[in-house]
Amino acid sequence: MILVTGATGNIGRALLEDLRAHGAGPVRALTRDPGRAAFPEGVEAVRGDLSDPASVERAWDGVRALFLVPHLGPAPELLAAARRAGVERVVLVSSITVLTHPHLAPARQHAEVEERVRASGLEWTVLRPTQFASNTLMWAPAIRAREAVRAPYADVGLPTVHPGDIAAVARAALTGPGHHGRAHTLTGPALVTPRRQVEAIGAALGRRIPFVETGRAEARARMAGVFGAEGADAVLDVTGGDLRDGLLEVHDTVGRVTGVPARPFGRWAEENADAFR
Repeated sequence: MILVTGATGNIGRALLEDLRAHGAGPVRALTRDPGRAAFPEGVEAVRGDLSDPASVERAWDGVRALFLVPHLGPAPELLAAARRAGVERVVLVSSITVLTHPHLAPARQHAEVEERVRASGLEWTVLRPTQFASNTLMWAPAIRAREAVRAPYADVGLPTVHPGDIAAVARAALTGPGHHGRAHTLTGPALVTPRRQVEAIGAALGRRIPFVETGRAEARARMAGVFGAEGADAVLDVTGGDLRDGLLEVHDTVGRVTGVPARPFGRWAEENADAFR
């Protein structure tokens, strides 16, 4: 049995579909509200909230592999409970910023969870993706309203990764050999700028989307309401304000692990066009 946390998120949903498509055996999805969750046929939905480890006790029954999304609950307690329940393997989603921007608070938090996983006594694999293609969903309200997308660092390209590719690597690590003790850096196949992302979404919609490059101050004021001031500064640093070599490198990990090349941003835009209509 594989237990998937973050099952309603962009990676979790894709992982459930990937596991079922590859006949990975019994799969269980953890969710706060099973009645409202829409999971692939054959996936068992179980109620639980990672912020309350006691509520997850029922979910451990028969689980041998765990997909862990960080910061949804106390990692030490969750990993200890997993080991007591007989879980053998854990795959953690971390961040490339652990390597490129270790001084930032979000990166330090990811690094702390990585250390907990390595010390858990379980077989472990860490996934360190770069910027998610799905982050562009924050532009959806403006695009649906036919307003201009406003973003900083318009021509800074990052190797944006498709969440489905993160899920595909996670599936391989959860079900196959050769991943124990590995940290996989995951990127898309090419650098893509915010300006090009907007153009790709426009192409998927069949219309031009206006784009306005903003300064950091305007973007920070908008982001601080969502991420807090420190979080906004961290996002802005890793999307263009503090570029470092490791952040711009394209890796072929997705293709090597899954046998299928990483998907370009345009593919994600086509698959998710309805979110912008």
